[in-house]
Amino acid sequence: MCFFFVTAFHIDQKRRGEVEPDGPSNEQRGGWFGSSFFSFAPVQESRKIAWCSCIGEKAREEVKLREMMTEKETATEKIITDAMANPSPAKSMGDPGITPLSPSHTQQNDTDQVPSGPSFVVVVAIDFGTTSSGYAYAFTKEPECIHTMRRWEGGDPGVSNQKTPTTILLTPDRKFHSFGYAARDFYHDLDPSESKHWLYLEKFKMKLHTTANLSIDTDLHAANGKRVKALDIFAYALAFFKEQALKELSDQTGGEFDNNDVRWVITVPAIWKMPAKQFMREAAYKSGLVSRENPEQLIIALEPEAASIYCRKLRLHQMVDLGTHSTQNGCSPTDNVGGGMTQGDRYVVVDCGGGTVDLTVHQIRLPEGHLKELYKASGGPYGSIGIDYEFEKLLCRIFGQDFIDQFKIKRPAAWVDLMIAFESRKRAAAPDRSNPLNINLPFSFIDYYKKFRGHSVEHALRKSNVDFVKWSSQGMLRMSPDAMNSLFKSTIDHIIQHLTELFEKPEVSDIKFLFLVGGFAESPLLQHAVQDMLQGRSRIIIPHDVGLTILKGAVLFGLDPSIIKVRRAPLTYGVGVLNRFVDGKHPPEKLLVKDGTRWCTDVFDTFIAADQSVALGEMVKRSYTPAKPSQQVIVIHVYCSEKEKAGFISEPGVRKCGTLRLDVSGTESAAPRREIQTLMQFGDTEIRAMAVDVSTGRTVKASIDFLSH
Repeated sequence: MCFFFVTAFHIDQKRRGEVEPDGPSNEQRGGWFGSSFFSFAPVQESRKIAWCSCIGEKAREEVKLREMMTEKETATEKIITDAMANPSPAKSMGDPGITPLSPSHTQQNDTDQVPSGPSFVVVVAIDFGTTSSGYAYAFTKEPECIHTMRRWEGGDPGVSNQKTPTTILLTPDRKFHSFGYAARDFYHDLDPSESKHWLYLEKFKMKLHTTANLSIDTDLHAANGKRVKALDIFAYALAFFKEQALKELSDQTGGEFDNNDVRWVITVPAIWKMPAKQFMREAAYKSGLVSRENPEQLIIALEPEAASIYCRKLRLHQMVDLGTHSTQNGCSPTDNVGGGMTQGDRYVVVDCGGGTVDLTVHQIRLPEGHLKELYKASGGPYGSIGIDYEFEKLLCRIFGQDFIDQFKIKRPAAWVDLMIAFESRKRAAAPDRSNPLNINLPFSFIDYYKKFRGHSVEHALRKSNVDFVKWSSQGMLRMSPDAMNSLFKSTIDHIIQHLTELFEKPEVSDIKFLFLVGGFAESPLLQHAVQDMLQGRSRIIIPHDVGLTILKGAVLFGLDPSIIKVRRAPLTYGVGVLNRFVDGKHPPEKLLVKDGTRWCTDVFDTFIAADQSVALGEMVKRSYTPAKPSQQVIVIHVYCSEKEKAGFISEPGVRKCGTLRLDVSGTESAAPRREIQTLMQFGDTEIRAMAVDVSTGRTVKASIDFLSH
């Protein structure tokens, strides 16, 4: 039997904004990872000597370990802080055997200086939306002057083209052809015999949210039914925006603009899990937007957070208060919302996009205007594309599911035309509308239906039991206002239900403002429903440039990523360990006996709890030692749960979600025991990891990979 030793620390862990002692109890504690085993002896003081044994040889010998000096710890933590960077995701490999050492939880005060990264000349934010996308930028010397992208060529009647559709077209040999309006218009003009060979994709962002086991090998389906790698499509899109933005910056500055001078920001929904966020980072690496060697050049921004940052600076003439439908509210038009806020004011941002609806609850902290998240981000797939799906279901009721499925495959460009026609009429829906809405049916639809069924579209409408949709002699579907409004009902009901539940939370009280942002926020039907739900409890504010709110806020976030000082953890994260078995406390089926000692298996060792307040810069510390002196890689499985408390990694709702990987090669030393001190940061938009070899002071490459599982 060989031995390792560990210094066990008293832990101060912050839970829900309160600091409580959360260290090892007088009960003996222990843990098991892979092929290695450890146990903690009872801890009576803040620092004690503890046993840690590794199963291997049969002999047992006792060795004493001297306490580490405080100066050494301070130096080590400085090295870790200096080495901090975004994780560069890596596949898990190597011997998974590790021995955990000292867990603790550290917090960085608001007054602490966050290490500044490289200086950038400009911040460029990309709002990668489900239905539309765009970019904006600001030079760091002129942070108040945010430039939105040049107006896009193309556009639809009645639809603003401040952004471009999130559509992409690949050639038959799968090479990038075009993006946005250019892709859609080119695809529309292709002959049907040609278009079936081209790969056209739209609204593909939702795949990252809906795919349960997202990986870098996840596929998307083009309009013609062919499969293509999602990573390639997202990388093509980001490369397109990189090219467009750099060209515009070069024109602005009168010379070729260096990509190294750009800090890039990509927006994602706040409800996205870590695999989806990491996927976007991987796509950015593949596109050449940034390199793995310079990960801090890219920041992932959460969409409702970005909107919140922008909204708090709004001037009253830049918004509409739904309570009065006034842009003034009796105040000076040069006043802003933030100027009218007092210390501790609370507000909700509802980001109503094409694919998802994201809600975040913030409290403003003056005088700096820093923000604190009061309740974890929530929402769901309740975006405006839900209305498109309801329209498709209506068409299936009238013309048959079999026909619609075939038409989408055989005439993909015509299907795109039909949905474009519906989009413009969808935007005209309103609670008080009285006249019908006409939707153009492409000639290809009418012609293909007659060939498919042997009778006309008009005949199908007469025979269907859908009496609120009529046929117009001009070749259009004529929908009554009630029929159109009914397509919104399911989506809006989900949003209102979620808002109602959110406002019942004790953390979500005394809300002064509710900001409606995102393209879907322009819907009068949604605005009316939110007003009915709130009944005057909060002022409902809609920015004038509602479709660009997230984009502009993302630029502000890129200029000052520390503006969100406190976030709420969306999930509970931890690892599986063994603890000493206690009769009456632990389930009998979890009993494991090793060398005469009784252990409880699968115990969930919590790093951070769901909805726990986490300050920016706050760290969770764990120390590990390799199971063998020659070990090159330490791999630890990470588990997560939506529950605030998890007792075992085998419980329902607990799942393996990633791996923490420590590359300890090149840090070998003559020390009898190697301690790898690891810090994980949960207070940012991405989970970060960093590590250092305590005995040598050398940085250890650390990463958390969420895409391998």
